[in-house]
This record gives sequence, C-alpha cells and structure tokens, in this order.
Amino acid sequence: MRFTTTALALVLGATAAPAFAQYMPPPPPPPPRETAIQPQGKDDQQPQAKLTGSIQPSAKARKALIDLQKAVDANDVANIPAKLAAAQAVASTKEDRYLIGQMQLKSALKTNDSNAMRTAIDAIAASGYQSSAEVAKLYMALGGNLYNAKQYEPAATALERAAQLDPSNTEVLTNLGETRFAEGRPADAVAVFQRAIQAKLAAGQKPEEALYKRALSIAYNNKLPNSIEISREWVAAYPTTESWHNAVAILRNQSQQDEEGTLDLLRLLQAAGALNTPGDYGLFAEAAADQSNFNEAQAVLDAGIAAHIVNPADPKFRDDIAGLKGKPKASAADLEAALKTSPSAINVLRIGDRFYGMGNYSRAAEVYRQAISKGVDPNVGNLHLGMALARSGDKAGATAAFKAVTGARAEIAKFWLVYVQQHG
Repeated sequence: MRFTTTALALVLGATAAPAFAQYMPPPPPPPPRETAIQPQGKDDQQPQAKLTGSIQPSAKARKALIDLQKAVDANDVANIPAKLAAAQAVASTKEDRYLIGQMQLKSALKTNDSNAMRTAIDAIAASGYQSSAEVAKLYMALGGNLYNAKQYEPAATALERAAQLDPSNTEVLTNLGETRFAEGRPADAVAVFQRAIQAKLAAGQKPEEALYKRALSIAYNNKLPNSIEISREWVAAYPTTESWHNAVAILRNQSQQDEEGTLDLLRLLQAAGALNTPGDYGLFAEAAADQSNFNEAQAVLDAGIAAHIVNPADPKFRDDIAGLKGKPKASAADLEAALKTSPSAINVLRIGDRFYGMGNYSRAAEVYRQAISKGVDPNVGNLHLGMALARSGDKAGATAAFKAVTGARAEIAKFWLVYVQQHG
C-alpha cells in the first residue's frame, strides 16, 4: 500500500525532496518558500535589514535572526546552536518565533535529523503564526520521513498531531492508518481508515472506494469483527457486482450462516445481479433443493445456463440437472390448494418461499404474513417478508420488515436494507 506525504523539503522550497512513498491522491501544494532576512546598508555595525517576503521580525530580534540565517545558510553547525539560542532569547513576536522555527527546520533538513525536525516543527506550531492546516502539513511530512525510516511509533505520533490540527484532512488519516498497520496494529489501522471515511462524509464528500477496500482488506485478513460492517458500507457506497459478491461472501464467512441464511444471501445476490460464478449457482440450487423448493432450484440453474456461467455438460452440474428433471414442480394452483389445508407455520413459510422462487413476490408477501401470524420465527418470517416486498417494489414495507429482524438474521436484514435503499 502506498503512502503519501508533503515533503518537508518542498515546504521549504528546497531543490530536492525526500523520496517519500505515495498513497492515494498527490500531496497538496506546498506553502510559499521561506522568508529570507537580508542585511543592507553601509554600516555593518548598524545593519539595516529588510525582508524579501512579507514576514517582518521585531527590531529587537532582527540582528540575531540575520546572524542565525547566515549560520544556517552556510551550514555552520558549530555556531548554529549559539546563534539559535541568541535569537530565541530576544524573540518577542510570533513572527520572530516563526522565523526561528523555519531556520531550525532548514538546518534539520540539511542533516536529515528527525528529532531536530520535530523540535523545529513544534516551534513553528507554538509560534501561532501559521494556520493549523499549514502546520499539519509539516507534521504530516515529518510523519512520512519517520515512516520511511521505519520509525513507526514516532511517525504515528507526528501524524496524530497533524490529524488533531486538521481533522478533515483525510490524507493525513490514510497515512496514519498505514503507519498503524506497519506497527502491527491492524485494529487501530482500520479504526483510522474509518475515521477518514467519516471525515469525508462529514464534509459532504464521497469517500474514495480505495478507503473502503483498504479498511476492509485489513479487517478481513485479520479476522476483525467489523469487517462485516465495513463491507456493508462499501457496497452501500459502491454497489457493483464485485462489491456485492465480495461483501456477501465476507458476511457468510464471518457469521457462519446456516442453510437458511445462506439461501437468503444467495437470493440477495440474485436480486443485486451479482451471481457471477458457477459455484454461486450450484450452491443456490443445492440449498433450494434441500428445502424441496425444486421450482426455485430449477429456475436458478436455468438462469445460470442462460447467462453462460453454468455449463450443463460439466460433471459438477450434469447430475444435478438430471436429478431435478424428475422432481415435482409445484404450480401456483398446487400452492393455493396446500394453503387451504391449514398447514403448520413453517409449511406456510415454505409455501411462501415457493411463490418467491416462482417470482410471484406479491403473493409470497401475503403468505409470509400468514406464516408470521401462525407463529413462525418472527426473524425468519420478517426477513422473508422483507425480501418479497423488496422484490415487489414496496420500499416502505420492506424497510419496516427488515428493521423488525433481530438476532442471528439481523446482519442479513441489514444487507437487504442496503439493496432496498438502492432499488426502492
């Protein structure tokens, strides 16, 4: 994963920037070059100085600042500490303190001294001259310098400081997330990426898909419980065949769904147009057939063949296709007749499933309501009711049904709610 920072050398307008890695968008443009204080006049004992920029030091500090500038420009390491102390002793304004910090930073860059860089940036921050956002860029650059040196803990400290100063800067947060991951702290890394996503949303911006994918990759590979939540947020923001397929696979793997739950998730993939592997169709048909829902099993395999995803000559499917040919397929009239025999609640639910598998979603919803009234597990009943209402276009009804689902089926209902919001 790539890492982005604003190079400290660029902040100061140096000719060569440290080779920081890049992640996500390019860094923001650097602030103007540092202000140079230059003496002029005939009397060297009474220097008259002026600035090439707009920052004006106090009269009291001017000579000491010029002396410090000369030492830094000449890289006079032997005399810089004394010149620095002299300038600090007479500094009285935020401009004075800012200029001192800039010179400290320039000197630290020449020696690539990270500790000195941190001290210099702290001085710039304490001066109060620059905006929080501008100071944040310096801490972000320091964090990049430390990251590339594999000093991850101090890098994270610098980046946390940058994030405090500029909490809406998602580039800082993505860099911090990468640093936490490099430290071997995946849970903290994921939490930071989630902060970046929330910062984008709070600013009225759509987070980049890469943010969701990076957070999800770390969470899933490290078996973190919030991988399901992140996958749902990903598919809500970027509803593609890929995101739906992978998000549902993560939910199945992380929550260890039973056959009922697996079948309901495969129905969700079907609704979202994300059944895209032979395995999807095979598992779907098998799960439906196990519930004796041969109509749906046949319809699923027929759809897979029509989509040129299922090869009927493949031994994996050939026997299943042949076996289904001899299984009884209920008609709508058969199902209506079965309802009149006052079957049990679970049998009413299965009759509703058969109407659902036949694509008669409105009738399926009516039958599911009967099953609920007869005492079927309300979480299963409401989940199936919501599915039928969602497929029939009743967004409000589907939403209410899904929100009534609790327990082990709740996560499935939350994913179906995402589908409803996208297709209602």
